[in-house]
Amino acid sequence: MNFTASTHPDAPIVLYGFKLSGHSHRVELFLELLGLPYEFRQVDLAGGEHRAPAFLGLNSFGQVPVIDDGGTVIADSTAILVYLAQRYAPGRWLPQDAAGQAAVQRWLSVASGLLAYGPCAARLVTVFGADFNPAEVIARAHRLLTVMEGELAQRDWLVGDTATLADIAACTYVAHAPEGNVSLDDYPRVRAWLTRIEALPRFVPMPVTKAGLRA
Repeated sequence: MNFTASTHPDAPIVLYGFKLSGHSHRVELFLELLGLPYEFRQVDLAGGEHRAPAFLGLNSFGQVPVIDDGGTVIADSTAILVYLAQRYAPGRWLPQDAAGQAAVQRWLSVASGLLAYGPCAARLVTVFGADFNPAEVIARAHRLLTVMEGELAQRDWLVGDTATLADIAACTYVAHAPEGNVSLDDYPRVRAWLTRIEALPRFVPMPVTKAGLRA
């Protein structure tokens, strides 16, 4: 694959990702919600494409997703969400006030921490054979879901009165938690929140893997 950054500022956004990666999906979903033209380029993770020197030139950490927006290259899924929100829909998906931005940032940190090492890690075990302790990551997932259930008792969205980057960053791995043997049965408000996200115009799901509770 050609990993050379674009030199044409009007070229469609290129998303380098992996279709079964929730990190990639949150960016793909946001591009769809924004109605932006883009090209998805599947990175062969099994074949080690993400470790090739050409890809490392885009992201020295060797991780997907990465976007190339007319020569502006951004890596890391939550960083990409912030970039896209600020460039293409300022004030809509990321609040402009300090308290609102901090509230969203709290959930972006959760997406990179508790979510990644809870529901995401549990799914990595069943779908990709990752070497995590299943009981530990499943328990961590349920602790996170319990907190989310409590917070969603106060409002329909994680932050404020409408969907924000907080919801986009969190939804994919929560929706696919059953693939990692994490049941959502005890979290009706979380399930209702997922339904609200799926009802957003231009929503696209991540492909379902027949693993864990969905096997």
